[in-house]
Amino acid sequence: MSKLLTDLKVGESGKIVKVNGEGAIRRRLFDMGVTPGAEVFFRKKAPLGDPIEITLRGYELTLRKAEAACVEIVAE
Repeated sequence: MSKLLTDLKVGESGKIVKVNGEGAIRRRLFDMGVTPGAEVFFRKKAPLGDPIEITLRGYELTLRKAEAACVEIVAE
């Protein structure tokens, strides 16, 4: 069952299955390495919930909540 990256809790991990969105946002996510098949680990969440920090392909990446809502994952 897939869910959005924003639905993960700190310390959980998963695998990206689909990247939604259009135009610049989708392209930006792909350029940062957010592609189907990549493993992600949810590291931190800011006090007000935006932005979030994930570990992806061996580096830390900070995403806005709107960007993270475009990424569908399967939790592990």
